[in-house]
Parts: sequence; structure tokens; C-alpha cells
Amino acid sequence: MRCAVGCGHVHREVESGAGIERVTGDPAHPVSQGLACGRGIRESAEPEGEWLTRPLVRRDDELVPTTWENAMCLVASAVSDAAAADPDEVAILGSGQQTNEAAYALGKLARGGLGTRLYDANTTLCMASAVTAYYRAFGSDAPPPSYDDIPEAESHVVWGANPAVAHPVMFRWITDSAQDGDLIVVDPVETESVALADEHVALDPGGDLALAQAVLRRLVDTDRVDETFLSENVVGFDSLRRSLPTVADAAEAAGISVDTVERLATAFESKTLVYWGMGVNQSVRGSATAGALVDLCLASGNLGPGSGPFSLTGQANSMGTRVCSSKGSWPGHRAFDDPEERARVADEWDVPVERLPDDPGPGPVDVLRSDPTVLWTIATNPAAGYPNGGAVRDALEETFLVVQDAFRTKTAEYADVVLPAATWGETEGTAINMERTVSRVRAATDPPTGVHTDLDIICDVARRVVPGLLPSPPADPSKIFDEFRRLTAGTKADCAGITYDRLDAEYAVRWPAKGPTDSTVYRYLTDDGSWSFETPSGLARVSTPAFDAPALPEEPDDTYDLTLTTGRESDGYNTGVRSRGESEPEPLVVRAAPETLEAHADALAVDADETGDAAVDADGEESERHTLLDTRRGTVPAVVEADETVPAGLLWCSIHHPETNRLTVDAVDPHSKEANVKQCAVRLRHPSTPRPEPSPVAEASD
Repeated sequence: MRCAVGCGHVHREVESGAGIERVTGDPAHPVSQGLACGRGIRESAEPEGEWLTRPLVRRDDELVPTTWENAMCLVASAVSDAAAADPDEVAILGSGQQTNEAAYALGKLARGGLGTRLYDANTTLCMASAVTAYYRAFGSDAPPPSYDDIPEAESHVVWGANPAVAHPVMFRWITDSAQDGDLIVVDPVETESVALADEHVALDPGGDLALAQAVLRRLVDTDRVDETFLSENVVGFDSLRRSLPTVADAAEAAGISVDTVERLATAFESKTLVYWGMGVNQSVRGSATAGALVDLCLASGNLGPGSGPFSLTGQANSMGTRVCSSKGSWPGHRAFDDPEERARVADEWDVPVERLPDDPGPGPVDVLRSDPTVLWTIATNPAAGYPNGGAVRDALEETFLVVQDAFRTKTAEYADVVLPAATWGETEGTAINMERTVSRVRAATDPPTGVHTDLDIICDVARRVVPGLLPSPPADPSKIFDEFRRLTAGTKADCAGITYDRLDAEYAVRWPAKGPTDSTVYRYLTDDGSWSFETPSGLARVSTPAFDAPALPEEPDDTYDLTLTTGRESDGYNTGVRSRGESEPEPLVVRAAPETLEAHADALAVDADETGDAAVDADGEESERHTLLDTRRGTVPAVVEADETVPAGLLWCSIHHPETNRLTVDAVDPHSKEANVKQCAVRLRHPSTPRPEPSPVAEASD
């Protein structure tokens, strides 16, 4: 597994030594049925990152090899001392690259063993806004539909996502279905997904909420809402109806025409699946926008087979962390602030109930702002992946930093202790893909000598810090999974009917699965065709007035006159550690419209010929044009590429480059705590021009 589509892969180990020689799609796996993308194969069989093979400790400002015993003694001592002073002096950042078993054990240690609030398991970086919207609407997390609904849909709306690049196997299913239907992509940039779409809605950056409201108002004004479905299954729609802006006003705020609003509204007359990604979630308006997309499905009656809201998850086991990691809820989506649920968890874990935090704590951005004494990261790379990267790196330098990873990341360069961990193909366990399907993860090869699994490392820390909380390593993943699934019995995310034996026989099972033969295809739809949601009333709820819509943190102004956005590339994933072999990456590439570069020609440095035109090499290629990208948080040198797929006034950078997030803003959604990394104000500056004094943030518009 490389991403949250959850494709089944077959790994073949090398004939001698450790490692994976060959990766292919698994024809027997029910999710992907033999399909696999090139990136998933390459990053498993031929990752280009620098492997970690021995523990490292910092001595005289250098990382040097050490023994596992010495490294673990240092970690245990630091964690114990900090937690004794205050549990919130220990911060832990997990990842969707862990198995369910490792994520469950880490949450149990963080919450039940240490009692820290400063803990995140990846979700708040990418999916928290969607999670918040799902809880508001349905009383539980995860998309109602599954992959089975894609062929049944008549209309596909992809909003703020580029699945052609991020989820190519899933996008194949979407485009196959759309051959007999409709595919609309909503994105400021003409992405690879747009190239295969029937319609491109090129809204302004940050205009997603206004556009969703415009479409909903258009449905209301033209009597195209499903009044019967609303009256029987939804509460609060009349209040939402009265609060909507006019179509004209909302369309103007989104930067599109009223005719385009009508085009989108027409799509919702058919059975429609709405897919969205980071372009929606990673915004101060992420919860409100995700909620508005759910509202569109509810209002148009697009809930049921072949339709519904379908958020696109990124990391391979991000869904698993949402179910089992004890971040935003206790395992099984038990409510964090419910005294009875807390007591049940404390009893299962055999820890004092007062040790468990009474709130989920901050998101990862504010975890680092809390200045913890000890920070332990597991398969995550905040030095490159978190917004306002300069401030993040300052925070990493100030804490006692433990980095647990398979590869040497940018974050590892700030570590006091580095723990080499196994990766996919070297570890046993389970994972959950974006459509709630639980699959087995099996080791094709043993980890290299000197490398331990995430689960064993977590259990070893627990053995030294909170004896008896977790089994001593080597831990049996099946026993950890059994503990997790028992704890979910009777919950909103019931996995009690899923066992290793069942997964061995069936390959994959969707939760909720209360019994040994249960597997839920479409959530909340009962056997008699009625709806039953996990809310107190059993009815779905609209997003208004639960979510306010704060102003964007930065708009372009006279000083920072352009907008920066970020996105994925086809050959990269997350912070690019597996796909970028060089220790010092190539310069950041910024893509911009030709007219944008023409308007800012004085900010570009280029080798010129005697005519003043750009010099060309022997192959007829123009010399690279260089610039400096300035935001209020930092400056990054970049190479400029003219790209007509990027609209005027917008700059596009890859999320995979380790310097991109030195530019992004760390404002967060007030409801989900997810960061606003997809939009900020930026300027181009000539490399020979000194940076002016920083200017204050201009007052944002509503």
C-alpha cells in the first residue's frame, strides 16, 4: 500500500539480504483486482531515499551511530522525565504510514500511558476538515459511499483534488464510469484531471465555499432540491436555505459566472458522487466548505447507491488512524468527551480514568507552538511537511527530538535520537483505505539487521516508561488487533467482526462489521431502504450554523501581489523522501502563467544573449530563469517555468519539495485545526535585490 486507495500489492523479496526485488498488483485483492500505479510500485521496489539502518544519537552536534539499547535508554529517560513534570511536556506525532496495530499502540501509550494532550496521528494534517463535516452531518466519520458506487454514478464532481496524479487507480474507475456520464473538475489550475474532464470550473483560489453556496442557492431558486428526502431525513435545512447568499453574489466571490453555477447545479440532478481533497480541506474554511459539499448532496437527494460525498484520503492508513489512534476520538469513534466512553477505555487499558486527557488537544501546528520538552515523530516529516517551515525548524531545534522513520528525512537532521524503522513489505498488520476497507499487511522480507518495526519500537518505549501497558517486543500484531477490535464492539466504527483469519480468507472487509459475516457497503442505509444516522435524532444535519467561515489569512496586496498554491506531482508523494534520492534537492520549481512572468520580468534572472533574449543551449532549450519567492514567513530561491495551465496571478509549487512549506501560512481552521497551506500571498523578487522590510498582513476580506 502506498496511498489510501488501498491497492493490493504482491512483494517479492530479494534472493539474498533484505529488500524488495519486485512489486506487482495483486489480482486476488478485491479492492484493486491487480491494478497498481507506477509510483506505488517504484516507491516500494526502488525507493530513492537514504535508508536508515542503525540508531543514531547526537554528539558534538553530529548524528553518530549507537546501539539500540543506548538509544532506547536515552528516549525512555527523556520521555519519563518530561512526563513526570507534566504529561503535556511530551508531544507525539504519528502518521498514516503506520499499521493499525502500531497506531493503536501509539495512541494507547500517548493517551493512556502518558496522558498527553499533545498528540496527533496524521489526520489533522489532511483529513480533519472532512472528518469534522462528516461528524456534523452524520454523527460519525468516513464517507457513506464506497468504491462500489463509482460505476453506478451518472455524474462525477471532483473538487479541489487531482486524482489523476494522487489516486490514479481510483481515477481510472472514475473516468471509466464517466464515459457514460459526466466528469466536472473544480480547481483553479488546469490539472491532469482536468485534461480528462468534460468541464473545468476554474474558480479563484479560496473561492470553494462561495461556489458551493452558489450552487446550492441555484438549486433552491430553481426548485431542484429533494424536499421529500429533506423532510424525512434532514434537520436544519430551512435555516440554511434562508442564510444563503444570492447566486450572483456567491458566484462573484468565487470568481466564476452564473452560467457556470448552472452547469454545476445541473450535474446534481443526476446520481452524483462528489470527491474532494486537500484543496478543500487545507483551508481555514475547510470544515465549512466540506460541510457545504455534504449539504449539496443532502439537498439534491444525492445520498444512496451511486451518489454521495466522498472525501479523498492521502496516506495509506490515514483512515486507520481515524478509527484506532485515539486522536480525535477513542478507538471505534467513541466520543472523546463522553465520561462513560472514557471510563470504558480506561477500564480496557487498565489505567486510571483521570490519566486520560479530557479533550483531543491541539492540531500538529499548535503542538509545535506549545514548545514541548520532548517531541517524538513517527513516519512523519514536519520539517518539510508543516506550514511556516522556518518556525517549525526553530521549534525542532529547541526540543529533545526523537525521529522514528525508515528514511533519513529533513526532520532527522534536527534529531537528538534517530530510530530506524521498518516500512511496507517488512512489517505485519492491517490498514484501512479511504472507503473503510480493512486489509492485511504482510511482510515479504525481514527488516534489515538493525531495523525494528514501528510496533516493536513503540512497545519497547512503553516497556521502559509504563511497564505492563503494552506487550514487550517482539509484539504479536494479531493480539494488538484483537484488543482494538474488541474495544470497537457496538461503536460507530464497529470492527468486532473482523479478524486476521477472516482477512486471510476474504482479503478485505469494510467496517462497520459487527459480526463475522458483516461488511457495510453503504453507510447509514438500512435493510428496508430507510436512513438511520449516528446523530442523537437519527437524522442528518446541515452544516449551517455549525461552521463559520473565517476570512482567508492572507489576500494579495501591493506588497505581496500574487497568490501561492501547492499541489502534487505524478512522481512524488508527501514530502518526497522515497522519490528524491539526492541529499540536496534541486531548486524549487515555481509554475506561473506566461502573462504573470511577463508582468514580473524584472524579478527574473536569466542568462541572456547579445539581443537580450534568453540564451539557449545546444539542444535549443532556453536557460533557466531564477527568482526569489517571498512570503511574510520566508524566502526560497526558485526556478521559474511558464505554464499556461496556471491562471494569471497564481504561482504553483510542488508539495514534495522540502522548501515549499517555508513559504506557506500556518493559520488553521477554527473547527478542524487543519492548516491553510493551499493559499497565501507571495511575491517574486530578483535574486540580486535585497529583501525589503517585512510588511504586516493586510486586512483580509470576508
